Amino acid sequence: MAIVLGPNQYGKAENRLVTVSRNGSVHTVKDLTVSTSLRGDLADTHLTGDNAKVLATDTQKNTVYAFAKQAPVGEIEDFALRLGRHFVGSQEPITGARILIDEHSWDRIDGHDHSFVQGSNEKRTTAVTVDGSQAWVVSGVRDMVVLKSTGSEFHGYPKDPYTTLKETDDRILATSVTARWRYIGTDADWAKSFAEIRSIMLKTFADKHSLSLQQTLYAMGEAVLNARSEVAEVRLSMPNKHHFLVDLSAFGLENDNEVFYAADRPYGLIEGSILRDDAPEAGLAWSTLPAF
Repeated sequence: MAIVLGPNQYGKAENRLVTVSRNGSVHTVKDLTVSTSLRGDLADTHLTGDNAKVLATDTQKNTVYAFAKQAPVGEIEDFALRLGRHFVGSQEPITGARILIDEHSWDRIDGHDHSFVQGSNEKRTTAVTVDGSQAWVVSGVRDMVVLKSTGSEFHGYPKDPYTTLKETDDRILATSVTARWRYIGTDADWAKSFAEIRSIMLKTFADKHSLSLQQTLYAMGEAVLNARSEVAEVRLSMPNKHHFLVDLSAFGLENDNEVFYAADRPYGLIEGSILRDDAPEAGLAWSTLPAF
């Protein structure tokens, strides 16, 4: 029996980066969490401890900060592509790079040019993979919490000896959306594309009369693909943020879908992908590690 080294990568995770762009008295804040991972001809460091081909993770961290100074960060997809291509192009043993970026929102306080209030926990995300001369971009949103107080049903499911859930034709539907979409190329108008995809998903969630969260998930992905030709595939993860009707009968009160108990766990977790049947191959777009 032989023991061999499998796929591997290394990098600097969760570098916190805040930049302030000053245009006179008007300032703009970018707040990012950047993770870098490199892979390539790195067997020696694993097998013998020879670090001659290892670009230190501290150097990767410093590169993130230096790049933020040398040119405006701009859209997170462009920043990730610049970093990934730099690492692959400047280090001969490195053949691939994976750059993950979360963007944290700050909203300008009305009437103030340089004061901000932090937005919700919602984050804009991107995952850029560079492999040799090829690159893939997967962008998205995480922790986008949505709720509709009606327009959702759930019934017709199998019943067995352990089923206690009652069918309903009117319930609260709430979820925290994690959505990622794979771009066909690397030259999209990232800001416009993100804003419009997010708007499409929100509108579909609100408009679609839901018979299940699965149906809503598919409708959201389908709407994005119908409207945005630059997107090849959408993947969604949507935990059910359950709201249970409180029984007020002990107090002589009726509860006409007005008072609920919000439970954070356990929760149903609905996940799925929606893609074009003629979509280009995903390559390494979704892979944290190279394919086995």
